[in-house]
Amino acid sequence: MAFRDINPAAPVHILLIPKVHIASANDITTENSAFVTKIFEIIPKIAESEGLCGNYRVLTNVGKGGGQEIFHLHFHLMGGLT
Repeated sequence: MAFRDINPAAPVHILLIPKVHIASANDITTENSAFVTKIFEIIPKIAESEGLCGNYRVLTNVGKGGGQEIFHLHFHLMGGLT
């Protein structure tokens, strides 16, 4: 699942979320890693469709001390900075 962040930190800021519950990157396993793989296969396609031309970053936070506020694994695709 992918949608625009409601509080963007960059001109392009899209959240990518697996449809199965994975609490954080610490909880990626052999059994659920295919969902994460799929996200990373889609990221370049979304970035291209947003005109980011290979210039973007992907971020995830792990744990409260790492800035994680929503305890369902998600990735931030951000770009469009000059």
